Amino acid sequence: MSEQNFDVIVIGAGPGGYVAAIRAAQLGLKTACVEREFLGGTCLNIGCIPSKALLDSSERYAQLKKGLDKHGIKVDGVTLDLPQMLKRKGEVVKALTDGVGFLFKKNKVEHLRGTGSITAPGTVQVTAADGSAKSYTAKNIVIATGSVPSNVPALPFDGVNIVSSTEALSFTELPKKLLIVGGGYIGVEMASVWSRLGSEVLVVEFLDGILPASDRDMAAALQRSLEKQGIKFKFNTAAQGAKVEGGKIKVSWKSKDGATSGEEEADKVLVCVGRKPIVDGLGLDKVGVKMDPRGFVLVDDHFKTNVDGVYAIGDVIGGIMLAHKAEEEGIAVVENLAGKSGHVNYATCPAVVYTHPELASVGQTEQQLQAAKIDYKVGKFNMAANGRARGMDESEGFIKVLADKKTDRLLGVHIFAAHASDVIAEATVAMEFHASAEDLARAFHAHPTLPEALKEAAMAVDKMQIHS
Repeated sequence: MSEQNFDVIVIGAGPGGYVAAIRAAQLGLKTACVEREFLGGTCLNIGCIPSKALLDSSERYAQLKKGLDKHGIKVDGVTLDLPQMLKRKGEVVKALTDGVGFLFKKNKVEHLRGTGSITAPGTVQVTAADGSAKSYTAKNIVIATGSVPSNVPALPFDGVNIVSSTEALSFTELPKKLLIVGGGYIGVEMASVWSRLGSEVLVVEFLDGILPASDRDMAAALQRSLEKQGIKFKFNTAAQGAKVEGGKIKVSWKSKDGATSGEEEADKVLVCVGRKPIVDGLGLDKVGVKMDPRGFVLVDDHFKTNVDGVYAIGDVIGGIMLAHKAEEEGIAVVENLAGKSGHVNYATCPAVVYTHPELASVGQTEQQLQAAKIDYKVGKFNMAANGRARGMDESEGFIKVLADKKTDRLLGVHIFAAHASDVIAEATVAMEFHASAEDLARAFHAHPTLPEALKEAAMAVDKMQIHS
């Protein structure tokens, strides 16, 4: 028997789902959101937020250990209290997830607790933890179930020895040696956390460098920086298997060309080779929702599936698998349902790697522009010439601005520097408004600030830079 009717039921309360639900309610749509575990989804609970909390805590620890002498600050007897660090991480997570619950109540979004499945077009069944089930009807259903870590068949997760990023955020003891399979953003961020805290870290990557989707100049610069910090890398290498002996994990590996092979021993093995969509149990096959061979839900430009009244957003539809991308899609899809013109401009979606220094980017890389045969010009500026960076003792890194050779329109901005995640916001807004490099170059930038380096990089596009 069906319960009350809704205008919109959102399945999943991650960044895409809860934002879609709140925006739908703001637009006057009667809205419910189904969530079986915890509000905030992977991002708030076992992804973005806890990882950034640990990155911040570990960075402060590293600074106290060896980074403040230049400032005339000497600290003796610094010790690691890992349980307290993890406790703080949990407190940060709880405050934010509780905040989502508050926003649901404020905006009159009904939280349906349990696992959601589509039993027919316009009908969602919610199964509670005790096995009881209720059905709800809705004019529109939005799938926002997100993703989970992909596994490597040769290295199956056991949650203790071979783990995903979820378990790597909660190690109760410091691993003496941590082996990470995968040199993407999750791999290098987790490498940073545990290396700073004292683990010996080795990253094994099948490709020839870290962060394959990033501009190669920037990725190479970050790689060199991480190596200076003590993180080791083994490239063009595939992990072949693992066995646990005497409390240690022995991982066998082989080079991509098959010429060399060997074995590495570690206390923990973290596998982070991408993510896959959560679609099991949703009933998509029963109602005929089409998916691609990898399991991602297929949608049109308005996030509509091939089934009337069923939409999908976020990681479950693939593309850029980032929380803020899912949020924008969540807003766009419900605005379309409310008769507005929701739209997402993927060309201006920024990406950040929260190492130290950070790497942030928006727009296209040089490699993408070259592949597309787009004529472009480049402006670069080193952070060592920025007064604020010098004063902060954060002079490592540089900024690269890419602009169309004919029109001067911004095509890409890439920042490898401290606080790059903050500075990239200006470039994102500039690109959203189709700004030129000259627009950035001639705009006021307060002195002394880190964003002055972005101004100088924009000036360098036309050889106008002053301080280099």
